[in-house]
Amino acid sequence: MSSHPTRDDDAVRADAAPAPRRGLRRAADLALASHPGPTVVVTAFSLAMAAGAGASAPVTALVGVAILSGQLSIGWSNDWVDAGRDAAVGRTDKPVGTGRLPVSTVRAAALAAAAACVLLSLALGWRAGLVHLATVASAWAYNLRLKSTVWSWAPYAFSFGFLPMAIALALPGAPVAAWWAVGAGALLGIGAHGANVVPDLQDDRATGVRGLPHRVGGTVTSIGSALALLSATLLVVLAPAGPPSAAAAAVLVAAVGLTIAGTVLALSGGRSRLPFAFAMAVAAVDVVLLVLSDWVR
Repeated sequence: MSSHPTRDDDAVRADAAPAPRRGLRRAADLALASHPGPTVVVTAFSLAMAAGAGASAPVTALVGVAILSGQLSIGWSNDWVDAGRDAAVGRTDKPVGTGRLPVSTVRAAALAAAAACVLLSLALGWRAGLVHLATVASAWAYNLRLKSTVWSWAPYAFSFGFLPMAIALALPGAPVAAWWAVGAGALLGIGAHGANVVPDLQDDRATGVRGLPHRVGGTVTSIGSALALLSATLLVVLAPAGPPSAAAAAVLVAAVGLTIAGTVLALSGGRSRLPFAFAMAVAAVDVVLLVLSDWVR
């Protein structure tokens, strides 16, 4: 039996299409393989944090393209590494797994994005560059190995936690992020990990992936993710000096509602991606709170 993914009807039709149409289809598939949702969201969050902290337009733009290149490398490396697993479980939403996009193409894209990330990150300054590259390396470690271990949550905690630090260090004078901004980011990462993995627990187990959520089960993971997301929001609201504003309290209520809605959906079973979308919405709420607070020291 061939070790390559089985080509589906869409792939056959794509090969028969005119060259311009094939090129457009290849570009669309490459964009889909980059995990566009998280890639765009994390990049947008980073831009908002940099601009909100007073970065100039050129610095804000450089932060954005550095973060974007890192996120693209992470998304493409994930689909490159998981091509065989995605094909084995019939993931029709994965262009590499279905055979529409060659593994060699997504591998080359991941490596090219990683190389660009190195250059763009170091252009932010060596401190910011090294911290950002460490967060990207952590995410690659998840894709390559840690997702199948009890430490699957750690790369999410590290990468999300130290992203605010990388952004802060890119600002003039290389200030640092407040401890509670780093802590909230780490908790958001843990919550996002659980919400992202729960819909795929069965497929992952079938292909030998046994991260922490697979070991403790969907119910425990969903509840633990909700607690992590709520803790992150509480930290952003309560840790800054002074009493929380009425606006912060209102945002906290919104975050609680989003977390509860996402958790109920996750506990209902099924393969919905909505719990992860709710987790990203909570992260958006927390980023708004960060932008409005004094998170840079």
